[in-house]
Amino acid sequence: MSATVQPIALMQRLENLLEPGVGAAVDCIIGSIMTVQHIQAEAARQKRLTADLMLLGVAAVWGFAFVAQRLAAAEIGFLTFNGWRFLVGALALTPLLVFRNRSPKDEVERAPAEQVKTRFGLLLAGVLLTLAATFQQAGLKFTSAGNAGFITGLYVVLIPIFLAVGWRRAPSKVTWLAAVLAAGGLFLLSTGGRMQFNQGDLLVLVSAVFWALHVMQIDWMVKRMDVVQFAAGQYLVCGLISLGLGLALEGHNTAVLLENWWPIAYTGLISIALGYTLQAAGQRFAPPADAAIILSMEAVFATFSGWVFLQENLTWIQIAGGGTMLLGMLLAQRDVIPGNRNAQSAGG
Repeated sequence: MSATVQPIALMQRLENLLEPGVGAAVDCIIGSIMTVQHIQAEAARQKRLTADLMLLGVAAVWGFAFVAQRLAAAEIGFLTFNGWRFLVGALALTPLLVFRNRSPKDEVERAPAEQVKTRFGLLLAGVLLTLAATFQQAGLKFTSAGNAGFITGLYVVLIPIFLAVGWRRAPSKVTWLAAVLAAGGLFLLSTGGRMQFNQGDLLVLVSAVFWALHVMQIDWMVKRMDVVQFAAGQYLVCGLISLGLGLALEGHNTAVLLENWWPIAYTGLISIALGYTLQAAGQRFAPPADAAIILSMEAVFATFSGWVFLQENLTWIQIAGGGTMLLGMLLAQRDVIPGNRNAQSAGG
């Protein structure tokens, strides 16, 4: 703001030294500048609000898909399951890549070195996605779903730490508070306030580190690459690596795959093709720390879906945890809530 406020202040001082007619012209110029600033700030706020609502929709999609993932986990090896569902997700986006109208202008104008950097970034995003999903599923075999849900969700705190330490991009104090509220609420929601550590918890914690790095990598990639291309590319990388490892380590059982085709199809089409693609689109305008807080609401939707579809118990402590997470999410969105005077800072 200082780059625009200083010229306005200078013009206001000049107005006091000039004749009334000239002063009126200066007033008109100042008014025009302030109007343009207001329009730009409002447009940024609207983009950010749309992105945040998109990310909340992603959390809902992932949360409700958790039922299908849990049912499949008991029947299919996690590497094989991840491999097939990510390949389904990549295949689902193929028509968009083939038939939509898209100008190749950006690719032509981009320098060769930048193209290499972008392709490496896409490969890195796919590898991070593979590692995160693999360690999470491996940990689920040795720990409870509650522990896994809480530990995975710790990426809402890890991302601000990584940004502050490694990237010198420290989030605001309010964002830190929102992240802590989200993590605390997630603990109550996932564990009911009681947590017994298991041998799989370390594996899930490793996955949380990779989930945090993946969210940050998406933040970097979506500003340099078409969202649909990026989404399909990372799914393909993750699917091929996971399926290759699955065939080598878990074998192949066609009968089991056919019996469990619907969890693979549902999570591949809904959780991945729709969910992860919308995540990439939403992160174009939402800062990574705030995006993580919104995405952590997946645990709320997952708990709710388990209560509705699997008749799982839901305690008052868990409800309080969900409410605390909601408070943290709303706190993180303070700049994009309609009517907020601080909205001009939205847009990250």
